[in-house]
Amino acid sequence: MLVNNTWNGPFKLTSGGFRSCILGPQFPVGVVRSTINTLDLSNTGIHDSIPVEFWTATRHARALDLSGNQIVGRLPANFRFGGLEPVMLDISSNQLVGPIPELSKNLIYLDLSRNNLSGSLPSNIGAPKLEILVLFKNSFSGTIPCSMFELRHLWFLDISENLLNGSFLNCPRVPKTSSITVLNLNSNNLSRGFPSSFQMCKGLQFLDIANNKFSGSLPTWIESKLPYLQFLRLRSNMFSGRIPVELTMLKHLQYLDIASNNLSGNIPPSLGNLFGMVQTPNQQDLLFYTLHAGLSAIDKYSYAYNDSLSVVTKGQQLEFTTGIAYMVNMDFSCNSLTGEIPHEIGMLIALKSLNLSWNDLSSTIPLAIGELRAVESLDLSHNELSGEIPTSLAGLTSLAHLNLSYNNLTGTIPSGNQLQALDDQASIYIGNPGLCGPLVSRSCSGMEITQWIPEDQHEGMSDALSLYLGICTGFVAGLWIIFCGFLFKRNWRIIWFSFFDCMCDWVYVRAAVSWASFTRME
Repeated sequence: MLVNNTWNGPFKLTSGGFRSCILGPQFPVGVVRSTINTLDLSNTGIHDSIPVEFWTATRHARALDLSGNQIVGRLPANFRFGGLEPVMLDISSNQLVGPIPELSKNLIYLDLSRNNLSGSLPSNIGAPKLEILVLFKNSFSGTIPCSMFELRHLWFLDISENLLNGSFLNCPRVPKTSSITVLNLNSNNLSRGFPSSFQMCKGLQFLDIANNKFSGSLPTWIESKLPYLQFLRLRSNMFSGRIPVELTMLKHLQYLDIASNNLSGNIPPSLGNLFGMVQTPNQQDLLFYTLHAGLSAIDKYSYAYNDSLSVVTKGQQLEFTTGIAYMVNMDFSCNSLTGEIPHEIGMLIALKSLNLSWNDLSSTIPLAIGELRAVESLDLSHNELSGEIPTSLAGLTSLAHLNLSYNNLTGTIPSGNQLQALDDQASIYIGNPGLCGPLVSRSCSGMEITQWIPEDQHEGMSDALSLYLGICTGFVAGLWIIFCGFLFKRNWRIIWFSFFDCMCDWVYVRAAVSWASFTRME
């Protein structure tokens, strides 16, 4: 809807919802001359700076949403909102520059993401009631101040995709039990070891520190100090050493990405303890559903979080928003892991994506991998796997991407409806000189290509075979009983042949009489 941006109504506007109405490019004058309580100007085509009068008109506001425009310029030196009501402010996805201003004491929600803000994060946040702080995709630099972790009500913090560096400070005033539930620090320049300050975040459920410069070993305290983790993303850092067994004891974990590090050693066989990957995610229990619901900030009880998340699956990097709630993912790729793939991996029946590529894994592909009936993407490429390909792979009916290339696999390539439906089938098996079959243009020397037969068909064939075998056995047994009786019992033979002669005589007489009657009628 197109609205005249010079509109100046006869009444004072206290509450307005103009989402996706065309008010721009100038900032609407009528809004500036009103005393605002709640206002939604998101996606209204404003290509202008925010006038000083606007902040005067909104000094008693409870909710302001200016997101999705091209607002330029700087923010005021401070956000001052009067009254005792909690305040929500969303100015994300604009072109604002400069530092973060001093925040109002009654601010509970602040989203300044997707702007060009810069400078250091304030050493004193000044908003003790703040619950949600979203600052991703800006150009903030320097270290992360202790004040971020001293906020007792802060449960959601996203400062990803900035230029933050250094290590986490030792903050003496951090509460022993922080309220932080969601922490996203990915794509910065943070370094040193896995932050020990995370031990204070007992309720942490979502942790993303991917694409940084963290190093050292993964902590063994992760299971005892962060027992509620559902989402853990550590990819593209410099972590080394073994995968701690404690990592596989996180019962709620449904997304684990430790790809592109320097990890070594075996994959722990205790993977079966990851119960979050055994059961299908329940929408009602998922934190992610709340985070990505995309709700309006105008409703003070709705927390908006519209960021997308990059996930490597099906051989490519995909962007997820609401779909991340249902992603059950395990990615150990691009490390130096050795040993065999534990057969316990077959217990993770809710897995949708499994990537173990670019390691030094050896031995055979476990038969239990055919139990992953929900898996959509399976990548075991660039390892040292040997032996035959399990025929049960053809029974993975959800499989959309498979990569077994560059291993030492041998034998015939299994066939089946699901495997034949995959795209670019030749590339799936390339780099395995021991494989044979039509897909690699290599003869199997007269051996038939293994055809996978589902278990229910196996059971049906077994039942039919039992039936036919029973019929044949009964027929042969009955025939032998009669034959042996005639052979050893003279009276049986006399009775049988007498009966047979009588029957023959009766049939002959009936036939002769019928024929005679027929000829007389003619």
